[in-house]
Amino acid sequence: MTPYLTERIRLVDKALGRYLPSARTRPATIHEAMRYSVFAGGKRLRPILCLASAEACGGEVEPALPAAAAVECIHTYSLIHDDLPCMDDDDLRRGMPTSHVKYGEGIAVLAGDALLTIAFEILAGAKSTSRYDIGAFISELAVASGSRHLIGGQVLDLEGEGSEVSLNATQLRYIHESKTAALLTASTRLGGMSANVTPARLAALTTYGKSLGLAFQIIDDILDVTQTSEKLGKSAGKDEATAKSTYPALFGLEKSRQEAARLTRKAHEALKPFGKKGTRLHELADHLLDRDY
Repeated sequence: MTPYLTERIRLVDKALGRYLPSARTRPATIHEAMRYSVFAGGKRLRPILCLASAEACGGEVEPALPAAAAVECIHTYSLIHDDLPCMDDDDLRRGMPTSHVKYGEGIAVLAGDALLTIAFEILAGAKSTSRYDIGAFISELAVASGSRHLIGGQVLDLEGEGSEVSLNATQLRYIHESKTAALLTASTRLGGMSANVTPARLAALTTYGKSLGLAFQIIDDILDVTQTSEKLGKSAGKDEATAKSTYPALFGLEKSRQEAARLTRKAHEALKPFGKKGTRLHELADHLLDRDY
């Protein structure tokens, strides 16, 4: 799995380097800040899922690159804003000072705004297929990133901080589906759409993405209480410090691990229609379940 991930990260980073304005483009400060956060490292999970989904559908990597780069820009923007003092108030991301620590809050907000905006500029350069026009691609990413999903999940997450009443499992699942799983699901769907996937297989990718996204967030919650900040590249223990409701807080570590494993099995089952072409997606699911950072 590691050689594949390394090669895909290289490919995604090269594409992002082309799509983003250079750090010398006026006004230089904002473009430097955008590139700082984008190229600070990270797993590149969402764009890799996009590319692997395209391949699972018999497509090529190149047509999927605009969508892959776009989802990474959306993800990075969400991290910049998530780390702001008015949000999660964190000073460490991907092992480096967060954007507002390095550039100040105003530039950090604008860098996030700019990455959100350029994501759609990049995606507008994707190629239509016989089943999916550019409008379908843009709508897919916009809905996943909007007030009913990514942003909505963040709102509910903020409202739940420090609450004396813990969220129940249904409420917590809804937050995770919105804040985390929606963009992961859009990544798999956009990859399939770039390969002109059939509606039936697009539905299978949707199930895979949702299951994987929930498992991913549960593992994130587990790692927040079991790993160090140095290992994670971000501040550990934040969930407990802000009194967030999480799977480990509600169910304990062992039951949380069991739920993540169950969801990963569901993700594997969703890939049956793809046969051997879904191998990389299977490997990614196992890799994410077993990760320690």
